Amino acid sequence: MRSASILGWSAGIAVVLIAAGYGYNYVDAQRQVAIRAHLLTGGDPVRGWQLIQNYGCGGCHTIPRVPQAAGKVGPSLKGIGGQVYIAGRLENRPENLIAWVQHPRAVDPLTAMPELGVTQPQARDIAAYLYTL
Repeated sequence: MRSASILGWSAGIAVVLIAAGYGYNYVDAQRQVAIRAHLLTGGDPVRGWQLIQNYGCGGCHTIPRVPQAAGKVGPSLKGIGGQVYIAGRLENRPENLIAWVQHPRAVDPLTAMPELGVTQPQARDIAAYLYTL
């Protein structure tokens, strides 16, 4: 009797999990994240993804969904949108992330992060991508 009730409970949980996941669309969820990142930064996350590759950011940072971005010099950028501080110094707000990407040494002259000549529109795009992580 006990095994029958456990079996019924397990089947019920499986039905609930399947039903809950049935309406979930990963592509739509990612699109919503990208729209939010654009609204926060004024940048384009797709262009930001390409710029991150062009500037070689993955040589120093581990960056999700960026090919060969497994650097160990700087911190992982996974979940950067949920961090309280950027570079341990700036409150994590879009304007601060954009400033950091564009001119890290203006924020912290001793940082190992180089000045790469990133323009403000490019920094907006890069920040937009980072806020999708």
